[in-house]
Amino acid sequence: MTDVLPPIEALRRIAFLLERAHEPTYRVRAFRSAAAMLDALPPGDLERRAAAGTLESIKGIGKVTALVVREALAGEVPVYLRRLEDTAGTPVAEGGAELRAALRGDLHTHSDWSDGGSPPREMALAARALGHEYVALTDHSPRLTVANGLSVDRLMRQLDLVAEINEELAPFRVLTGIEVDINEDGSLDQTEEVLERLDVVVASVHSKLRSPASQMTPRMLAAIQNPHTDVLGHCTGRNVTSGGRGGRTRPESEFNADAVFAACAEHGVAVEVNSRPERLDPPKRLLRLALEAGCVFSIDTDAHAPGQLDWQPFGCERAAACAVPAERVVNTWPLEQLLEWTRT
Repeated sequence: MTDVLPPIEALRRIAFLLERAHEPTYRVRAFRSAAAMLDALPPGDLERRAAAGTLESIKGIGKVTALVVREALAGEVPVYLRRLEDTAGTPVAEGGAELRAALRGDLHTHSDWSDGGSPPREMALAARALGHEYVALTDHSPRLTVANGLSVDRLMRQLDLVAEINEELAPFRVLTGIEVDINEDGSLDQTEEVLERLDVVVASVHSKLRSPASQMTPRMLAAIQNPHTDVLGHCTGRNVTSGGRGGRTRPESEFNADAVFAACAEHGVAVEVNSRPERLDPPKRLLRLALEAGCVFSIDTDAHAPGQLDWQPFGCERAAACAVPAERVVNTWPLEQLLEWTRT
């Protein structure tokens, strides 16, 4: 049975479940924006407005969100929330439950500092609620202007914010990080000094994904050999459905997988098992190849919203199907062991 939640928490829970179900962004935003507006009201004002029937005069509050608030204030589970909970009782993906239970964190997430939809603190609270001990905040690097990539100055300011969040939420830990673009020459799209300061560096290709293998392979190898690279993100760059962030399917990039995974194993770079339902990257045949090459892995969500943090079972199911052992998944490791690995 669904617990009765205060109005603002009920709105946030609805948004979480909509994100988890990959519902349109505008629908999610309606509930998150309503929660934010109500949270800014003076104490007692929400109850007074509800009693006076003026909730909908508040900017961002419509008929549906107002009804949720009134039902929650009456001590009821809002009908909208109850229906979502009733359809959210099954696992996101079958299988991989044991591997999911072993995970301690998520090493690839985005906030509203780049192209995510929620502030870092909200992402951290959602990760903690899912049972994580840590989560890496890996917003995009400067080159990806379409995703509002972080300049050095903005990233430095984000590090200060992360420090404040960690002081508030300890022992839970937000790891400083970045999803850094792999440039066409294989260099990383951020300064050495900045990368040295971060806990986790996910390196990913986001441009010229249709380049021939003769160009893509050396590009990826150079990034893997960079001592700051910890995780090779969504290595094929594919989109298997048209429901993803790009809105269309995309084939796998071409590269010499034997050479790339051998380099990952040699340099201690984790191959990401990306859990986004439109990516499911790498495909199982390459996941098995990476396992045979001796690679370690990181099962990540690439979440751009709090509800998407609950997508890890997608990756866990695929990793379990390929017999990836938990001890080879770096985000099953205790924080101290993980950070020792990223710093070597």
